[in-house]
Amino acid sequence: MTVVHTVIDSPEGPLTLLAQDGGLAGLYIGDALYRPPQTAFGPRDDRPFAEAARQLGEYFAGVRREFDLPLALRGTSFQVTVWRALLRIPYGETTTYRELAESIGRPTAARAVGAANGRNPIGIVVPCHRVLGTDGTLTGYAAGVECKRRLLELEKVGR
Repeated sequence: MTVVHTVIDSPEGPLTLLAQDGGLAGLYIGDALYRPPQTAFGPRDDRPFAEAARQLGEYFAGVRREFDLPLALRGTSFQVTVWRALLRIPYGETTTYRELAESIGRPTAARAVGAANGRNPIGIVVPCHRVLGTDGTLTGYAAGVECKRRLLELEKVGR
């Protein structure tokens, strides 16, 4: 259960990537809210992240719409259910917290879905930025609402 990390540059600033058990376990944009302390990152080792760095570069260049990376999702069963549902939101599309709650069979759990969404440890790859408030507004994002806006603009999400 060794955790290692790397830091790569992106148009959104430095991205800290964590790997655990052969999968991507974390992707934090800058000093994102809920970012674990540096002591949880393990030693720096760039080798396990070559493919993730390549795919993220393609994403930011506008040529990659889906990621094909092994993920190490760690959280409560409810959180993991929400994060897996996020993976089904297509590139260039959005959903709302209410719709996401309905999609996992928990139609009254929009707030809990929002909380799980906010704790998503693998930003961008697990596309929590594609979730909007029930009225279609941009709401909180661990890396900031402006970052969320820029990611949606990159994906050319129409409003």
